Amino acid sequence: MPKSPEELRSYRWFGPDNMRGFSHRSRMKQCGYRREDFTGKPVIAIVNTWSELNPCHAHLRERAEAVKRGVWQSGGFPVEIPAFSISETYAKPSPMLYRNMLAMEVEEALRSLPIDGAVLMGGCDKTTPGLLMGAISMDLPAIFLPAGPMLRGNWNGKPLGSGTDLWKYWTERCAGTITGEEWVEIEDGIARSPGFCMTMGTAATMTALAEALGFTLPGASSIPAADSNHVRMAMQCGERAVKMVWDDWKPSAFLTMRSFENAVAVDMAIGGSTNAFIHLIAMAGRCGLKLDMRVFDDLATIVPVLADIRPSGRFLMEDFYYAGGLRALMAEMTEFLHLDELTVNGCTIGANVAGAKVINPEVIRPRENPLVESGGTAVLYGSLCPDGAVIKTSAATPKLLQHTGPAVVFRDYNDMDARIHSDDLQVTPDSVLILQNAGPLGGPGMPEWGMLPIPRKLLKDGVRDMVRISDARMSGTAYGTCVLHVSPESFIGGPLALVRDGDLVRLDVDGRRLDLLIADDELARRNAAWVKPEPKFARGYMSLYADRVTQAHQGCDFDFLDGKKPTPEPEIH
Repeated sequence: MPKSPEELRSYRWFGPDNMRGFSHRSRMKQCGYRREDFTGKPVIAIVNTWSELNPCHAHLRERAEAVKRGVWQSGGFPVEIPAFSISETYAKPSPMLYRNMLAMEVEEALRSLPIDGAVLMGGCDKTTPGLLMGAISMDLPAIFLPAGPMLRGNWNGKPLGSGTDLWKYWTERCAGTITGEEWVEIEDGIARSPGFCMTMGTAATMTALAEALGFTLPGASSIPAADSNHVRMAMQCGERAVKMVWDDWKPSAFLTMRSFENAVAVDMAIGGSTNAFIHLIAMAGRCGLKLDMRVFDDLATIVPVLADIRPSGRFLMEDFYYAGGLRALMAEMTEFLHLDELTVNGCTIGANVAGAKVINPEVIRPRENPLVESGGTAVLYGSLCPDGAVIKTSAATPKLLQHTGPAVVFRDYNDMDARIHSDDLQVTPDSVLILQNAGPLGGPGMPEWGMLPIPRKLLKDGVRDMVRISDARMSGTAYGTCVLHVSPESFIGGPLALVRDGDLVRLDVDGRRLDLLIADDELARRNAAWVKPEPKFARGYMSLYADRVTQAHQGCDFDFLDGKKPTPEPEIH
């Protein structure tokens, strides 16, 4: 049964005829509202990650106004509240450090304020999981509004994809095939509108997976930021949020392990970012669910890559939307989905994708003609990664997926940056580049350093890919034969810390193995001699992060936020 006005959470603040209720109401009147505007109506928080240092969200101030229209028209009361805008471009040393901070901020803001439901506005890489993690933990009615991808870039009549073409043309610049003038022209044309990266990077991946989980309106994740359909979708989010409050339709009502299996299957079909592993595991943990990395690998072996989107394919997110968008792709892969899972609109996934059509089969491939038959991503285990590692096989060089070569080891990013392009570097195309101390604690925050640069001396000889291994992450827009998320990380003494120059390393993707080929007694000797590094931070949030963050295979969440342990509602005094 729908709630009555007196059962609204916000009524505890605004309804009582006592001194505290008087105080709360008078302060809302101070803002120019009438008592009947906010008392006994669903108070909808518009959690906005707009920032002038986050170009992906440059349009979200305007979209918030559209959300407010929807809330007002549906009989609710909208309140816009800011949240930490984690800019992927500018947040250093790594935006991943601050995903958990955003999640904590969202959870506590929704808990401490007179809020009945929320519209979560974001899209830049870490904002989507951060917003959803906080909302899942608080478990109020909440709907996610994806910021949408930017328009395709352009240079000399060629479409440019953010991130992917940055790496591509920077490599050519290092090889001397791109001039300084051309480089500036590319810089001018690669990002032409608000919105997140229009390749299948982490941002596009995570908003698609939010839809697959059931957290968005049908089709919402695919709409380009500059399209007028995005404005209408924002208004509909406001309308739906009000209805969700009356129906008490919370994340716990529709999120199940099968929802997460749907998200993993969609991740494989879109050729999604490897960052999805960490974020989905953390989000499932907030539901009290253990999402094992083997689930990803099991689905990768059977789910085809259907989205022909860079970096795995040719096209961009704008093309994807006009080809039918995520609804059309999911309709093409229903055999891999749990169609009876519910979503924020109260309907099932099956109902939400019913009738969706693929408009351009080059962009969204039919099941019988996939971009990759299976295995867009693989999970590896072995002596170098006892707790796992990942590789995006759809963006790798096929002949390198079975490879044995001598290690070239860099102790950390600064060591790599200082030596990678040195003429004295002892490296060949068969070498395996190893980056240590770039994980959750070593980075800190697992920076996106996993696509190690190809040494300039090899670039001049035409080499464009090598096997590269690290405990770092890689941008979802990046590509190459890069093994990532090696766990446990080197900073805490994982086997990656024990690799030395010249050691043979074997990558066997078919066998799902990554091994350091040295004798057990030599490995034991090195392990005994390993010295634990000093902590990098002694105060503040960074110290909290260092003390309580988990490893990559566990989602890099804080150990005290995992699960569904209840936190009491605040007392209103």
